[in-house]
This record gives sequence, structure tokens and C-alpha cells, in this order.
Amino acid sequence: MINLQTRRGLLAGIATATIATAVPASTRTPRFDLDRFVADVRAANDEADSQRAVEELLSQALAQPGNVLSGLGEPTSVGLSPIYRSKDLTILNIVWPPWMMLPAHNHLMWATIGIYTGREDNIIWKRKSEGIVEAAGAASLSKGEVFSLPHDAIHSVTNPIPSLTAAIHIYGGDFFAAERSEWDPETLTERPQDFEAVQRLFRETNERFHASEN
Repeated sequence: MINLQTRRGLLAGIATATIATAVPASTRTPRFDLDRFVADVRAANDEADSQRAVEELLSQALAQPGNVLSGLGEPTSVGLSPIYRSKDLTILNIVWPPWMMLPAHNHLMWATIGIYTGREDNIIWKRKSEGIVEAAGAASLSKGEVFSLPHDAIHSVTNPIPSLTAAIHIYGGDFFAAERSEWDPETLTERPQDFEAVQRLFRETNERFHASEN
């Protein structure tokens, strides 16, 4: 007969073994390594079809969006945060406040976007006549999804949910050096994009977001 003390010891041993083997090391999901990711994207950008190669890498990373969230950190402030910048490649961590809308604009370079938390709604626009655009399509992106735009694309972006949306945006050029256009939300007419105004919009919405939390 097994006495009470021996029985407790056996049960403790079984529990310890169960905890130790519940998540084998071989099945644990590796942590998102930002430095390694940047190095891989830079290498992919040297390939013949650089955008496709970058899209594949971003899709692999976003297959586990929780890992990317853990690696980059839970977003607490909105804005455009550069991760890497050169004349032929820009990687940004962009955090959108609730309900923010950025009017139609172009990039003049290809772009690949991957959502790691939240949602992002895109309207795709096309030129209708001189300086005027019309809606041509839409893409609703959820956590873990990747979306690519060609170099001549025009799109507008909205965060349609009452919480922060965060995404990795990768561009095939120097995002901050391009002289882009935007289109008036009411008249849909083209004008030079005032990037200082865009950055100011992010700052102001960030202040409102934090004020609403208090």
C-alpha cells in the first residue's frame, strides 16, 4: 500500500513533469527579432523582384502577429516611427489613432503594409481626369494581413475601430524624401502633400487620444 506521503510525492512528480513537457522547446514560437528582420528585408530589397521578396518576408513575420506585437511592444502613442531608412528602402512602424482618416495620397514608390494589431481600411483611387481621382477599389486589412501597392498607387487610409491600429510599412525608396501628392477629401482635386501637416495631424490626434484616456 502507498502511504499518504509517498502518494503526495508521486503526484508532485507527475505535475512537475507535466509542466516541464507541456511546451516542448522545439514547438515554441521564436520571438520576433527586429534586427534580423531589417537585415532580411534589406537583402530582399536587392533581389530582382524586390517587392515580392519583401512581401513574402513580411507575410512570414505576420503569420504570428502576436510575436511582432511582443517584439515591437504594445503601441501606446500614435505616429510614424522610422525603423530603417536609406535612399532605396524605408521601414516604418505606423500607429493609427481610433477613427483617424488620411486623405487620398500617393507614394511614388512601391509599398507593402502588414497589420500586427487592429484594422486598416484602404480605398484605392485612380485618376479620372486632370488632377481628379475616383474610387476604384478597397481593401480591408485585419491583424496578420499583408497588402501591397505598386509605385503609382493612390490610396486613402482609415482606422475604423475605437482602438489603436499598428502596422509595419515598407517602402521601396526614401519615404521622407519623396514629393508626394494628396487629394482634397471633398473635391478630390490634386495638390502637393504637406508632410509637415501630416506629422502635425498625427501629433494632434495623439494628444487627443491621450486626453481621452484621462
